[in-house]
Amino acid sequence: MAERESSSGMQGGNPSGGAAGGGVGVPTCSAMLYVDSVKAMAESVGISNLQDDAAKDLAEDVTYRLKCIIQDAVKFMEMGRRIKLNVHDIDHALKVRNIEPLYGLGGPEALPFRFASGGGREIHFIEDKELELSELVNTPIPKVPQEVCLRAHWLAIEGVQPSIPENPPPQSKDQQRSDSIDPTNKNSKGTKGKGLGPFTPTVGKPLKFKTSEQVFVKQLATHELSVEQQLYYKEITEACVGSDENRRSEALQSLSNDPGLYEMLPRLCTFIAEGVRVNVVHYNLALLIYLMRMVKSLLDNQTLYLEKYLHEIIPSIVTCIVSKQLCLRPDQDNHWALRDFASRLMAQVCKNYTTSTNNIQTRMTKLFSQALNSEKAPLASVYGALAGLGELGNEVIKAFIVPKISEIGVRVEFCVDGVGHSQADKASAQKIKALVVKLACPILKSIKKTPDVLEEYKTEFGYFAASLHVGVVALRNQDQKAAVVSPASTKPSTQPIAPGPSKGL
Repeated sequence: MAERESSSGMQGGNPSGGAAGGGVGVPTCSAMLYVDSVKAMAESVGISNLQDDAAKDLAEDVTYRLKCIIQDAVKFMEMGRRIKLNVHDIDHALKVRNIEPLYGLGGPEALPFRFASGGGREIHFIEDKELELSELVNTPIPKVPQEVCLRAHWLAIEGVQPSIPENPPPQSKDQQRSDSIDPTNKNSKGTKGKGLGPFTPTVGKPLKFKTSEQVFVKQLATHELSVEQQLYYKEITEACVGSDENRRSEALQSLSNDPGLYEMLPRLCTFIAEGVRVNVVHYNLALLIYLMRMVKSLLDNQTLYLEKYLHEIIPSIVTCIVSKQLCLRPDQDNHWALRDFASRLMAQVCKNYTTSTNNIQTRMTKLFSQALNSEKAPLASVYGALAGLGELGNEVIKAFIVPKISEIGVRVEFCVDGVGHSQADKASAQKIKALVVKLACPILKSIKKTPDVLEEYKTEFGYFAASLHVGVVALRNQDQKAAVVSPASTKPSTQPIAPGPSKGL
């Protein structure tokens, strides 16, 4: 039976023989551990011949240390705005004094002590629960737990994760979209039925506020990869930016078809973003093209939902579209193909992920139009802005490109016919001219009425008037020829038509 002696069971007295603090009529009591208690404790550990002087010194030392610990624990209790001392206060006091706390003695509530007195002693003790030996004997022995063992299982077979209990099921695209739209949805599954209900005010009754409020904090999402996933990430990134075209094709094919890339998606997006940031500075056109091909493969993967990672993907794509310089020899290297390819990727992102909340297409249209309207923007950036706007649809071309054709023509004419411009600027001017004609002619054909008068084109479009006039007239003639030929080709065919490969972006 565990016993705890009260203050009355310890030696009491006032060593000074006076009142506390020099006051009058306020007696003080100094509790001290009994010498007999020290001897009993010594005998319990095998020391039977402890001298009285040694026991007295030990009692004084133990009493002093207990008082210090209790005083520190009371400080913790007061700092916690509590009136009851608990086990945690004692543990904190022991830690402050660099003493390891006692484990296994804590409890939510204080233990009920019983009081007993007799023979001039007062004892507080904990009442032990009485157990029947017959019940203990007849209680069935619990089953022996299984031994700890290791068992191997297949993480993936030929790139496909098998559906076994050891492997987590891959998240569906709908689930990824739900987690992206509502981040609290993932935590609400584990706390369903435990949260606070809707607030319903009562009429005529005073509101009672709870003293404590339950707050659910979203857990931090850690992206820890297994050894196999780390190896796959290393191989896939090295293959995508390496010099072996066959390995690159296989890696891009894996990125576009593998359904188990969701856990590696944050790292892949970070790899692309950092790669673009570094290689734009070094004008490494080849690696920029390889990184954009990785973006294309991720966008084509039907099992991935990339909205949570667009903050890394979109800046990388926009950089490849409107950057001032992407290669070391802009007058010779074909960086225009990268700008066109990145523009198609941006159009695909806008098509798949634009919502009324993020307004991605609206923001991209505003960004490209700002680059197009800037007088300080280099011609290469103007070409990228035109390509980006052109991929967003005919309405965007009609609203943002057609009204600016005359202003763009002034800059292009000044660069082509002027003196002192570099070959790169002149090449950019020719590319802009060809792109404007390509984008604007179909729109002008639909909004301009016949006949097409060259003088009207010169008045409205300036430097590009002749090229636009020729392009619009050619499109009208082509439509007329198609209308003449189409009646002869309406005969139904009974031969089956074999589907051909669809041309992607």
